[in-house]
Amino acid sequence: MVQLTMAKALNEGLRAAMERDPKVILMGEDIGKLGGVFRVTDGLQKDFGEDRVFDTPLAESGIVGTAIGLAMRGYRPVCEIQFDGFVFPAYDQIVSQLAKMHARSRGRVKMPIVIRIPFGGGIGAVEHHSESPEAYFAHTAGLKVMACSNPIDAHFMIQQAIASNDPVIFLEPKRRYWEKADVDPTAMPDPLEQARVVRSGTDVTLIAYGPMVKTCLDAAAAAEEDGRSLEVVDLRSLSPLDFQTVFESVRRTRRAVVVHEASSFVGLGAEISARLSEELYYEMEAPVLRVTGYDAPYPPSRVEEEFLPDLDRVLHIVDKSLEY
Repeated sequence: MVQLTMAKALNEGLRAAMERDPKVILMGEDIGKLGGVFRVTDGLQKDFGEDRVFDTPLAESGIVGTAIGLAMRGYRPVCEIQFDGFVFPAYDQIVSQLAKMHARSRGRVKMPIVIRIPFGGGIGAVEHHSESPEAYFAHTAGLKVMACSNPIDAHFMIQQAIASNDPVIFLEPKRRYWEKADVDPTAMPDPLEQARVVRSGTDVTLIAYGPMVKTCLDAAAAAEEDGRSLEVVDLRSLSPLDFQTVFESVRRTRRAVVVHEASSFVGLGAEISARLSEELYYEMEAPVLRVTGYDAPYPPSRVEEEFLPDLDRVLHIVDKSLEY
């Protein structure tokens, strides 16, 4: 058992995957000698060499296109997109080629590629550095979309993603990179596509992923002081989505609030709300409510705290749910 930040847990997970399989290679902007903007790949080029950990030009379409070619030749590329808003030049490669190659080849060509994307706000950054693009990729058939929320999951989920033969969009909540937890590298991880109840409760289910899981846990702790019991579900996998765990939780509490940083319109919360309404309409005591970012471009850093969902906004919507 060792205490690691999320960034270091990812680093150790990447290291373990590279030691396990010589076909795992890392590529991205400034990931080699510099070790990445967030130092997630720190020291890996020194230990594994420039043939397995290498810097690319500032060309995201080229990064993903090259990775597709490498995957066809038997490699397992792990691409780092430096910031969430930088992924869009590669969007065509991801949705038109990467997501479709397996089906296009009638199953003969596998695409074991992981695209790591630091996502979300809260670090005082400018535009293109604080976005939440998960819904674009979760909507795309052929992609798996994962979002870790803590160092333990980060360590194991990155290894599971690399071992998958399917392309994985791996979302890392950048404002949680420096939070610590005790990680046991020998532990048995949960299945990659399984959600987890991270706090049990009886009154309302909070459904979240990535950076908002900690916000919901903080809200549940605050609500407990007022005698309210909130259950928190960490989705972990956004596509496929483990609806069974979500349904079981909401059947217990009979109320649900979905929390994410991305804008509400056509976000993950909309799909979750629709499925809960379809499956549990007569079992719930209140409509599914959402706490999200606003339907507006990400604001300047000096006002981002007004944009991001926080403990108070979550508790306000919990109160609203309990009023029904």
